[in-house]
Amino acid sequence: MKRAGKPAATTPKTSFDDPAVEAVFAAFPKLLRGKLLALRRLVLETAASTEGVGEIEETLKWGQPSYLTSKTRSGSTIRLGEAGVGRYALYVHCQTDLVAMFQEYYPGQFTYGGNRSVIFDVDDDIPEPALRHCVALALTYHLNKRKGAR
Repeated sequence: MKRAGKPAATTPKTSFDDPAVEAVFAAFPKLLRGKLLALRRLVLETAASTEGVGEIEETLKWGQPSYLTSKTRSGSTIRLGEAGVGRYALYVHCQTDLVAMFQEYYPGQFTYGGNRSVIFDVDDDIPEPALRHCVALALTYHLNKRKGAR
């Protein structure tokens, strides 16, 4: 993974360090598993290519695969999970203004779940550049707040 202030790693890791996280992905319904693994890959790639993020910790929070910037504390936790039948989501901390920021940048490109998630239907075509930007905003949330940026 990329360290703060240094060039990004060429390829983020795709294997699992934590067997419990791997087991949660394996337990997702087949219909959603591939979509959630693709979302995981997008989070890890975005982290590796975003200045200031540093190493990502992949763990479980509330039983969901979660991505934390534990060493740099640059961002807010991102979680991935099911959001109903045929739906999955990228969750952020509900006490941040991240979803409001996502809505400001991308008002019609995503379905939002209140102040805590971006929800996708299994058949959705994901606007990847927009989603990468949202992920980068989450992974640098505290860093940007410290700088006074939004």
